Amino acid sequence: MLWLVENHSSPRTAAFFDLDKTVIAKSSTLTFGKSFYQGGLINRRDALRTAYTQFVFLVGGADHDQMERMRAYLSRLCKGWNVQQVKELVAETLHELIDPLIYDEAASLIEEHHAAGRDVVIVSTSGAEVVEPIGEMLGADRVVATRMVVGEDGCFTGEIGYYAYGPTKAEAVRELAASEGYDLSRCFAYSDSATDLPMLEAVGHPYAVNPDRALRREAAAREWPILAFDRPVRLKQRVPSFRMPPRPALMAAAAIGAAAATAGLVWYASRRRQPALARPTRTRAALGGSARGGSARGGSTSSKPAPAA
Repeated sequence: MLWLVENHSSPRTAAFFDLDKTVIAKSSTLTFGKSFYQGGLINRRDALRTAYTQFVFLVGGADHDQMERMRAYLSRLCKGWNVQQVKELVAETLHELIDPLIYDEAASLIEEHHAAGRDVVIVSTSGAEVVEPIGEMLGADRVVATRMVVGEDGCFTGEIGYYAYGPTKAEAVRELAASEGYDLSRCFAYSDSATDLPMLEAVGHPYAVNPDRALRREAAAREWPILAFDRPVRLKQRVPSFRMPPRPALMAAAAIGAAAATAGLVWYASRRRQPALARPTRTRAALGGSARGGSARGGSTSSKPAPAA
């Protein structure tokens, strides 16, 4: 478990998450291929190619050359798309398409980092029109994503204004640390791909999540923890981890708890004064529970990280 309370006099910290195959089980952009086809943005051939690209991405991940080809393909594909229409299609199908793909383990980590007082930042190569609503759904504090150039007509020109990939992700992390006061030596980062090595190297607590072969080798060589996420679940269907409420809420909760305890004592005392025969008979019920935990060091695999330093 991560520590639930941080010393507020210490520098701020954050947890940086790659998105595709780290927080969600597929490529966020490619997942919307069917919606874009039904919305008239792409034709049947493009839809089939998008589905095939998603399959290749899932089976083997994507190395640098594959990512470059995917970038070029998607840039050509989205040229002329109306940005507002894209946002509307994403909003209409977000919960249907993305919600079932979110790893339960990732959602728990996000909750635990928030409970520990850390900001959560999604850093993704996918487009901002897709990543920003996903980040909002996950409760992320900030999002770093690729941004396409938009023309005066409100449509994508096919040019990339900002490409959040490889070293650029690390630069974004360092820029955020400078502007927000994060102590990177105490920050966390999570990714599945060796292309994110610069981002992982930028923080004091890097984690490889469902890593490709290249990242697995690097993580083992550097003794970075390796996490295995394999439980996609709808957010509404999962039981959220404990989250520390803000201080005013804690004070209110304490006051309510004290009042409830007092009322409980009064009720119990009145029950004790009743004749034994007047009390109704109750059947005891057994309550079950489960605990999750674990750590990973030096290339071993776990579904949860080690305690925070």
